[in-house]
Amino acid sequence: MNSITLTIDGKSVEARSGETILDAARSLGIDVPTLCHHKDLLPHGSCRLCLVELKQGARSQLVASCGYYVKNGLTVETDSPRVQRARKLVLEILFASLHENTDIQRYARRYGVSRSRYKRSLEYCVLCGLCVRYCQEVKKADCIGFVGRGVHREVAWIPLSRYDDTCKKCMDCQAICPTGVFPSNWGMASPAVES
Repeated sequence: MNSITLTIDGKSVEARSGETILDAARSLGIDVPTLCHHKDLLPHGSCRLCLVELKQGARSQLVASCGYYVKNGLTVETDSPRVQRARKLVLEILFASLHENTDIQRYARRYGVSRSRYKRSLEYCVLCGLCVRYCQEVKKADCIGFVGRGVHREVAWIPLSRYDDTCKKCMDCQAICPTGVFPSNWGMASPAVES
């Protein structure tokens, strides 16, 4: 594999072709937060907590570091003011429905989020897709998937009859869920929420 040189937080980094910015940052010991990343799955970039800022001259852009592959000459900032604002916004949204989740609490403390300006939601699934991708990519079962669009998007058994045949024997999707909860349409109990 070819060696790639990039700059992350002012430090020159040697990375391998095919690595993501998240991989390269973690090789430096930089803690880039993420909920939807898993070493056994293809990058997805759905939770948006791993946003970093790419700088090219006077231009910059935010990208999901778990899905952006390293290139020669990239300049990356993992904790710039722009990145901090973006992560804080994402955390406020997550905090509205998952304020008791330990990962969310840890990241919220790190970015100064103690409450959310968003309405409390009873939707505990953050649509990170880990369970769906694990079922498809690792288990090769395709028993769960996304249904609906936009704000109506959710995770469901597909088709419902496969739950009885396949899923009851496996249930690995429970262990991989970063929030520790499942949507109520799966027939699982949602955790109690304070009003």
